[in-house]
Amino acid sequence: EMFSYLAQALTPFNLGLALAGVVVGTIIGALPGLSATMAVAVLVPFTFGMNPASGLITLGAIYTGAIYGGAYSAILVNTPGTPSAIATTFDGFPMARRGDGNLAVTLATLGSVVGGVIGALFLLFLSPPLSGVALAFGPPEYFWLAVLGLTLISALSVGNLLKGLIGACFGLFLATMGQAVVGGDTRFTFDSPLLLGGINVIAALIGLYCVPVIIDLVATPDPHLRVKPQAGGYRLGEAVALCRRGWFNLMRGSTIGTLVGILPGAGGSIASLVAYSEARRSSKTPERFGQGEPDGILATESANNATVGGGFIPTLVLGIPGTPPDAVILGALLVQGIRTGPGLFTGQGDIVYTFIFGLLIATLLMLPAGLLIGRYAYQAIVAVPKAVLVPSVAFLTVIGSFAIHNNADDVVIMFALGVLGWILNRFGYSPSPIVLGVILGPIAEQGFVQAWLIGSAQNDLFGMFFLRPISGAIALLAIAGIVWPLFADWRRRRRPAEPALGTGTPNVEPAAPQVTPAVTGGPVTRSVASRDLGGVAIAGLFILLGLWMEWESVGMSALGSVFPRTIATAMIVCAIALIVRQLLRPRVREVPVGESTPRRVALIAVMAVWVLLLPIVGFFATSFAAFLILLAVANYDGWTPRRTLGYGLTAIGVIALFYVIFVRLLLVPAPRGWLI
Repeated sequence: EMFSYLAQALTPFNLGLALAGVVVGTIIGALPGLSATMAVAVLVPFTFGMNPASGLITLGAIYTGAIYGGAYSAILVNTPGTPSAIATTFDGFPMARRGDGNLAVTLATLGSVVGGVIGALFLLFLSPPLSGVALAFGPPEYFWLAVLGLTLISALSVGNLLKGLIGACFGLFLATMGQAVVGGDTRFTFDSPLLLGGINVIAALIGLYCVPVIIDLVATPDPHLRVKPQAGGYRLGEAVALCRRGWFNLMRGSTIGTLVGILPGAGGSIASLVAYSEARRSSKTPERFGQGEPDGILATESANNATVGGGFIPTLVLGIPGTPPDAVILGALLVQGIRTGPGLFTGQGDIVYTFIFGLLIATLLMLPAGLLIGRYAYQAIVAVPKAVLVPSVAFLTVIGSFAIHNNADDVVIMFALGVLGWILNRFGYSPSPIVLGVILGPIAEQGFVQAWLIGSAQNDLFGMFFLRPISGAIALLAIAGIVWPLFADWRRRRRPAEPALGTGTPNVEPAAPQVTPAVTGGPVTRSVASRDLGGVAIAGLFILLGLWMEWESVGMSALGSVFPRTIATAMIVCAIALIVRQLLRPRVREVPVGESTPRRVALIAVMAVWVLLLPIVGFFATSFAAFLILLAVANYDGWTPRRTLGYGLTAIGVIALFYVIFVRLLLVPAPRGWLI
């Protein structure tokens, strides 16, 4: 009987649908602002005329392709195409900067295929027993799961942990803006209608990750990505060897992704963060993570694609969607007349098992399709001149942010957070902890407040948070995630310096400032020992923000204020500790050398005017003008009549291409003003 279902999935029609779904999903997922949910939702109507099994195969292929596609922009332009690709930026973009972008894309492809296959196998063989895991998770378990994701901050901020914690508190503050997830209080909107709906996660991702990259691209004439001439092509052999060496990492990431995918509302972003954190914690060389470590890509990509199969388990067995795309697909099932529940696998097994085999086939087809798309995507990004790349990526951030809700306010929020993130990054506050806070904040708050309510009613807060078996186990993992990187760093620093080759004396750092060349494609920096007065000033501003949060929380309900006040207290304590440490002991920090500040200021000014005039003047008029001006800002090669004509035609071509993709194919209405 199973072979008959496999044969149905292998019909030419279903194979064509699976391949087309993977390709379309990959392209949509690679565009920042277009999430997997949007990809599935936009294309659902095309499946209504198909038989149920074929329609499900198409939607599943689009879903898994979109999750995988987010890795392309994460690796090549440091912007996660989907929230589940956040952790891919940590090591993917550094690999691309040093010339290993093609290897990073191939690793992401192999990791995604392995994770997707394992998730689908769990769905095929273990759906009924695993569905009980979703019912075993309550508010305290969700709270600790979010905390477990936040412990990645200690891994990302070794040597600068206080700034990482402050950044995470700031991200959690951004997540509390707007309507409270429990209690309904309106919080921290500064009386602005712009913030009533809160901070959209995808707009925050695009702003905090992509805008700083654009600003830094115009700072120097250095190439945006470096290429190793001897390492061309797919580099499939190297990638397979790395996968064989890190097979346990792949299996662990895939299992984590499947189990997290089963939990309603968790999704690929939490799965990839937890898998990345566990990979780094168990590594013999944790200091390489964040510097272009292949195991980091394998962990996160195997985890986020495994959530596809994991998310279908509660969707099909319990009728509870594990992720937002699952909710859309559940609606499509209902339209087709399919009722989910425990009897689905017996009553309509032909549809379900044909779909599962189709999902497996689509995941396997992702390997050749992904390698082919990835190779040409990397070559295209490398070949594009920086003068064209800067306005193209800027245009993509604007239209991608608008496409989230067809709202120009999201574009303003995206740009404001991007500039703020760039400023904070200049003073050592990395954007990654901020993004973690924004993503995990709603899950952490909802779990915390609900568990606090139940524990208070039972007069057993400690037992509610720490004595339940699953929450206690996750809490221990979270504590280990915080302590272990700090212990590993302390042990490394206490290790005696190795003697220089051929001498009996240890290496001694010279007293003169050390200049670091741009071996990764980034700006030249030099290390200096001084008090970080700029970082201290920013910490002072965070103290003021924490005090203001405490003041604003006075008028809120207990449900709406308990989480923000906890965040505010933690922010104030960490900021005070940072100020004391910096004033008592100078720290070695990196100072950029030879950068062009006027070009950065010009880019920020042009994008600010563009974002503000977009809904007034019109989308295409402002975009074309901004594209040409940004092109001039990023151009270091001078001007000739031929180059000027080529750049003008490029501007028209890029805007026309994205117009066709977004407005004509994906039906995103462009904002219209008094021009076009």
